[in-house]
Amino acid sequence: MFIAGLFEIAWAVGLKYTDGFTRPVATAGTLAALAVSIVLLGLASKSLPIGTAYAVWTGIGAVGTVLCGIWLFGDSAAPLRLVCLGLIMAGILGLKASASV
Repeated sequence: MFIAGLFEIAWAVGLKYTDGFTRPVATAGTLAALAVSIVLLGLASKSLPIGTAYAVWTGIGAVGTVLCGIWLFGDSAAPLRLVCLGLIMAGILGLKASASV
């Protein structure tokens, strides 16, 4: 699940580098990361409830993409934004923990 989330981050960040899908190499890399991410999500959903798998996948992607945006593109790192990321992470951990109960 975690690796699927990393590929989720890769394709989301890759969208910025495609420049509206006008850069062929960046576009190909982004589409490849998207495909790997979805395949890994599908494999993870074999052993997790689909709602949990999807929420964890998108949560990892959302948190990672925001952090990459801050680091790579100078996006805002306002305190409230970081608190909200913490809440998303708490939700991901809670869903993952409750899936095995």
